[in-house]
This record gives sequence, structure tokens and C-alpha cells, in this order.
Amino acid sequence: MVVTPGIDVLLADRLPWKKGQRIGLLCNQASVNSNLVHTRALLRQRLGDDLSCLFSPQHGFHGEKQDNMIESDHSVDELTGAPVFSLYGETRRPTEEMFERLDVLLVDIVDVGTRVYTFLYTLAYCMEAAARYDKKVVVLDRPNPIGGEIIEGNILNMEYSSFVGRYPLPMRHGLTFGELALYLNHEYEINADLNVVPMKGWERSMYYPDTGLAWVFPSPNMPTPATALVYPGQVLWEGTSASEGRGTTLPFELVGAPYWDHRPILAKLDETELPGCYFRPLIFEPTSGKQAGKQCTGFHLHVTDSQTFRPYRTSLALLQAVYLLYPEAFEYKQPPYEYEYEKLPIDLILGDQRVRLKLEQGTSVEELEQAWSAELDLFDQRRQNYFIY
Repeated sequence: MVVTPGIDVLLADRLPWKKGQRIGLLCNQASVNSNLVHTRALLRQRLGDDLSCLFSPQHGFHGEKQDNMIESDHSVDELTGAPVFSLYGETRRPTEEMFERLDVLLVDIVDVGTRVYTFLYTLAYCMEAAARYDKKVVVLDRPNPIGGEIIEGNILNMEYSSFVGRYPLPMRHGLTFGELALYLNHEYEINADLNVVPMKGWERSMYYPDTGLAWVFPSPNMPTPATALVYPGQVLWEGTSASEGRGTTLPFELVGAPYWDHRPILAKLDETELPGCYFRPLIFEPTSGKQAGKQCTGFHLHVTDSQTFRPYRTSLALLQAVYLLYPEAFEYKQPPYEYEYEKLPIDLILGDQRVRLKLEQGTSVEELEQAWSAELDLFDQRRQNYFIY
């Protein structure tokens, strides 16, 4: 085993809280140790009834909810008997009543290194509640599956903040979940009593296949590390009428719509340097979600070199090509999207309406990248203050 995740490091050492304190756990079905044993089972064995409650993020405690704005109810965990409080249901913020059950909140979540993945904001809400109600937060760190070196994308414009973007981060931030917690806690003055349990063996150059750990999908449409690698770009298609591959066995790797045509799209893509990937033409038919039951002409996005591949640049180029080639057929998804009822979902995902408008005007992706490069460099400098590895 190359990498030891935070849960294994925690249980191999003295626990960083006082004996008898009540422990809550933010987790889902992907929260397992290096032997695939679930964190709550390990904690119940070690802590007994001191494991007092559980919290779940979007997609449900068992990762069963397929799409955006499909809420989960509170429940009781059959394994431990502890109450499970959904933080993607009647509320997305933990309440005082929930936090009355704990002294320390453990966080053991598989993140995918992308600004729009909502687990990050559930973490932030929990840290805010911990600061308000005088509780301790301990984050059990895990690998960033798409590495810790490369960052990419425009910085979120706070006019377009939402539950898929609460902070001015780039689309691909290059931080682990523990580093993100440290970054948000200090940069945005959450000021929670925060401790991070680092991994052992993880290096910033690692992608998930390098870790030696089995992949357990953190959400229903994140089935493999390959999905995570294309996700920072392919998630853009959630803001359109095109299928992003939901309802197929290759979500986010497949993309298409009935009105697309392979040849003109590929010719348009040749105008942009898109290293490390190959658009393989195909036709697919989603069984659910957008374009369900319809033949979609599109592509399987294959990553041939993860080091040179730039997912955000790649999907921006494809989005622009389709928009410019098929202006009458192209459609943006209409609100609501992640509890925002007025702004276009694509603007929330992009994090800035100006990016969409520039794409529509034909501004090249290279020009866009140059325009946000200074801001991205500043973020890169700041994030390094929170590196653990």
C-alpha cells in the first residue's frame, strides 16, 4: 500500500480529543479505510457509544441519490444505531440541535478536486457551525484524485456564488480536503477549532491510480478515477441540454446530443491545442436523465496523458465549438440548479457569466486563459501556505 488515508493514521495513534467526548461523523458510503472497512464501523469498535451521530452530504448517506436537488431525509444507521442527519435535505447547514449531540465532528469525505463538487461546501457549513457552537472539527485527509500540482480555470466571481461555488476558487484547485479545510478556515475567517489528520505516503504528483488505494465512488456518477479526471471540464455540460453521459455507464466521459455532427465539431476543435486526450466519435443512448431514450451523436473523451491533459480547457473548447456550430439547436439548461432559481446554471458552473459571454463571442480559450492567469497565479501562491504535503 502506497498511501495510508487519514482514518488509518487516526486509529493507529492516540486520538486527538479527550476520552468520553461525543463524536459526530460526516461521511458517506465511500468513507472506508485502506481495507475497505467503513469508518463508522471502525469508530464504533474503538469508541462505542461515544460515536453519537452521523451526517451525510449530497447524494445521501449511501450515495444513492442520482442528481442535483434530490434530497435525503434524516434516518437511523442500521449498523451503529446512530441518527443520520442529512445535510442535503430540509437544510444544508447543521443546526444547533444537531450539534448538541457532539463535542467533536470528524470529517471523512472523498473529494474530487473540483470547485463545483458540493461536499466542499458541506464541509464549510460544518466548520461554520462548529465555530458558532464551540465544537472541534477533525478532518481525516484523503488523496486529491486528480493530483495536487496542477490548477486550472477562472476564479469564481462572487456575484455567481451558489452551492456549487461559495468561495473564489478555480475550477481545479489542487488541494486535498484537509488542505481545503485549512485554506477556507483561515482565508475566510471561519475560525473553527480545526485539526487535520494527514495521510502518509501521498505526494502532490500522485493521481489516484498511483495511491495503491481502491476507488470507492463518492457519488453515483463518479464511478472511476477516470471520471474524476475529466469532471472539472465535463461538468459544464450539466448547464446545457446536451447529455453529459448520465444514464450511461460512462458519465462525464461521454457527451453528446441528437443534433451534433462529429466531423465539423472535430474540425473546430483542431483550432485549439488540447493535449493529453482523444475525442473518439460515437453514438450513445442514455437510459435516464437528459436525452433519455434518444440517440446522441457525441464523443467518448479518452485521457491519454494525465500530466498534459487540461480538462477545463478541453471542455470549454468543445462547448464553444458546439455553440458556434449549432446556435439554433444549442440550449442552456434553465433554472433551478442547486437551489438557485434565477441565474443560468451554466453561469453558476463556470463561476462567471463573462466566461460564457466571451465563449459565445468567439474569444479563444487561450485568450480566456491569459485573461485569468494573473488571478490564478495569486491563488496558487496563497494555496501553498496550506500545503501539508
